[in-house]
Amino acid sequence: MNSFMRDLIAIDLGTTNTLIYSRGKGLMVDEPSVAMLKRDTRKVVEVGEKAKKLFDRHGPEFEMFRPLRDGVITDFEVLSAMLRLFLNKVPRRFSLMRKAFVLAVPVGITPVEKRALSEAAKKAGAGEVFFVQEPIAAAIGAGLRIDQPVGRMVIDIGGGTTEVAVVCNFAVSCCESLSIAGDELDDAICRYVREQYNVEISPTMAESIKIRAGSANESDQKVKIRIRGTDKITGELKELAISGEEIREAIHKPVLSIVSAVKRVLEKAPPNATSDVAEEGIWLAGGGALLNGWQNLFYRELGVEVNISNDPLRSTIRGIGEAAEKFKFYQNVFYNGNLPRYD
Repeated sequence: MNSFMRDLIAIDLGTTNTLIYSRGKGLMVDEPSVAMLKRDTRKVVEVGEKAKKLFDRHGPEFEMFRPLRDGVITDFEVLSAMLRLFLNKVPRRFSLMRKAFVLAVPVGITPVEKRALSEAAKKAGAGEVFFVQEPIAAAIGAGLRIDQPVGRMVIDIGGGTTEVAVVCNFAVSCCESLSIAGDELDDAICRYVREQYNVEISPTMAESIKIRAGSANESDQKVKIRIRGTDKITGELKELAISGEEIREAIHKPVLSIVSAVKRVLEKAPPNATSDVAEEGIWLAGGGALLNGWQNLFYRELGVEVNISNDPLRSTIRGIGEAAEKFKFYQNVFYNGNLPRYD
């Protein structure tokens, strides 16, 4: 395993973004997990940032496609092709030999999903495939000492899944994985605008609205933004003003689902671990951590302080990279069997 890890390529294959880290080189790829396909052949012609920029601007012969949804593979062939094109952006010497790939995966991943990811990675050029559980990677990326007998809670809010976990002694003590995350918030905003204003907006527009005016908690700041969408009746472009309060109302249900999951994990955690979390606070990671209001909301609901990981969008890949660079210390977090090895 040590020989494999010398030239390791770490991958955070997220629903929203794909990040690739090369041991000894650092972060090499950070682009949207989207592909542009030809409709007739389903051949991938562009991926990542270039594909996203062409959204709604390409002809009918092309289709925008996300090969991952809610953390689950929706198209194996497209995923493999997308990953291969991303890997072409890594320095050429890495494509000349088959290297070890390490993939960040949810704790609740099934054997079937794990096998599909492993096969997609091997088709893209991997010689050996290992896994790291996302909460472990996010905790390392947040700078937490996971080697200590202290319970630390990490909430990793990605695009497709949210991982709520208590981490201790290189292992996940207890965890809950939700298919409610950034994408669900975007969908909720789309539904709200459609139902309240009879206007259709794209998920990309909803994401922009969430970033500009979204909040998980009530705020004294009064925000109002102007957006454009398609009137469902006339089919014409329509402009409307939407307030921060409306956005908070739109995303209220999925936000509360995440809070409820945190409460359930704390209830399941060993008493000493719960005490540790109460003392040290909760750490937020993932792109969803950037939503305003989480800290006030969790303190109101749980009475626990919340810390935002530095650069939360890259917490997971930074954690895998750190573990790869210090492989001997973190070797027990890598696994390729059915269960993590903590021997």
